Formats: sequence, structure tokens, C-alpha cells
Amino acid sequence: MDGEELTEQETALYDRQIRVWGADAQRRLSKSHILVCGVKGTVAEFCKNIVLAGVGSLTLVDDRVVTDEALFSSNFLIPPDENVYRGKTLAELCCDSLKDFNPMVRVSVEKGDVSGFDGEFFNKYDVVVVSCCSLVTKKSVNEKCRKLSKHIAFYTVDCRDSSGEIFVDLQDHIYSKKKLEETVECKLQYPSFEEAISVPWRALPRRVSKLYFAMRVIEKFEAEGRHPGDVSIADLPDVLRLKKELCEANSLNESHIPDALLERLVTGTREFPPVCAVIGGILGQEVIKAISGKGDPLKNFFFFDAVDGKGIIEDISISNPKSGS
Repeated sequence: MDGEELTEQETALYDRQIRVWGADAQRRLSKSHILVCGVKGTVAEFCKNIVLAGVGSLTLVDDRVVTDEALFSSNFLIPPDENVYRGKTLAELCCDSLKDFNPMVRVSVEKGDVSGFDGEFFNKYDVVVVSCCSLVTKKSVNEKCRKLSKHIAFYTVDCRDSSGEIFVDLQDHIYSKKKLEETVECKLQYPSFEEAISVPWRALPRRVSKLYFAMRVIEKFEAEGRHPGDVSIADLPDVLRLKKELCEANSLNESHIPDALLERLVTGTREFPPVCAVIGGILGQEVIKAISGKGDPLKNFFFFDAVDGKGIIEDISISNPKSGS
């Protein structure tokens, strides 16, 4: 992301942002390339935020054709006009809308299934965000990014009803922050997605967010032959049965995963717009921090539940499983 200085036009357009985080951070943003796979309401909020912030380019991958149901989703990028959306994919329609937010950002669409892209495909990007995809795809894309010589910031995001989750993998990340009156350099080491969710549950502190465990149950249930988000209240008995099996296998008290929470997650598969705004905003903020190399980044899970209004950061790592916060 090193290279050319900001143009006069960029400097004028991003003047307020430059006053907040500096010209160097804005230059890094303007030269960054972001890949987003899976476009739902939370991701739409994120895309809006980073386009307005002035990233260099944004590439969308989502071949799902827009349906009438999509009009009732929380994806505000879809215009309520059948003549506009009919026959287009989600990526194509969102691409058209995002271009209007900031014409200086190159927004484009890549067709295909992200799980089938090889490692070199991801080498073109500085940040990869995946959503609406299977457990296998999350692991696979993360590992492909990690095998490349460049450090790619990898994120997963999932929002269901009034709650959601963000996972972050910045690999070996170096950044700067203000400490007293000085700027100090810091370093964090991140586990991969597979490494993080492989930490034994019994090794985690009791105060780890209940959403962490609930999301893993839903994730595993969907991995057994379902498309992401393709669950309903009719699946609740099987989901509760799987919870019991996982808790027994991991020596975890079942009270750590309330039945009411799982019921909410399988019933409310649609996203709650205010929660999309919160999680999409946090994700945008984290991506900006990762690109600019300024400020403490999130490590490595973030959970938000509108029921109690709390946002919780958990550090779930093999080397330091007791460090949840």
C-alpha cells in the first residue's frame, strides 16, 4: 500500500478525515483493495462506511439473484423497484448503489464461488471479508490468505436477528498507538479462524460470551448439510440436541448456551437493521485501523447483542486461551 501521494482532489474530498487520522493513513486507505464475499445488511453497512472513507477499490462477490424477499431484508443498497433489481445479482445491484456514495472509489463485481478461487486470486487484495458462507469456506479462504507472502487482513461477519459476531485475523500485525505523549510501536499475533475455534471449550474462562458458543453450535449444525442461514424454528429440537452433544464432548455446562438464545438465532435469521449498523460500523472501523496501522485493533472476536446492548471483545487463542475480555 506504499506508493503515490494523495491527489489534490483526494486531499480536498477527505480533508476532514485527514484532520482526524492524518495524511499517511488516508494515503494507505486510498491505495488499499478490499474484497467482500457475501452481501447482506451488515456487509452493506460496512461497504458504505469504507467507500465513504475512501478506500482505493472494493470488489463484491455474491452471485445470488435478487428476489422479492431481499426487498424486506436490511440491505438498504437494494432499491425497492422491481424494474431495477429484476434479474440482477446482489453483488451487481449493490455495486451500482455503492458507486453513488463515492465516485472516487472503484467498485466492481467478481463472478464465481469464493470457495473455488485459488490463492493467487486473493493476492490482489489487502483485506478480505467473508459473510453468508459455510464453515468450510471460512476456514479455506482464511488459509489461502495466510499462505500468501503478503499479509492479508481477514474478517468474517455474521448477523442473525438482534445479535452478531466478527472474527479478525491480522496474522503478525504491527501498528502504532499513542502512549502518554509518545507514539509507540506494538505487535500482535493472531490465530487463524480454524485455530481459534479449535481451542477446547473447557480451556476458556467462564465469562466468555454465550454468543461465542451459540454461534459455534449454529455453525456446526449448518455444516451438516445446510446453507448458511437456512434454519428455522422447526430445526430447534435438532439444534438443542447438537448443543447437548457438544457440551458433553467439551465438558461444558449446558447453561453456558441458553436454549432461549439458540431459539432466537434459529428463528430470527433475518438481520435487525440497527444491529447491522452497529456491527457494520465496528467492522469498518477495524478495517480502517488495520489498513492505516494506527490504533489498537480488535483481537480476535467481537460480539454484540441488542437484547442487553453490550459489545464484547474476546481474545480466543491457542497460546492464551484464558485471556477473554
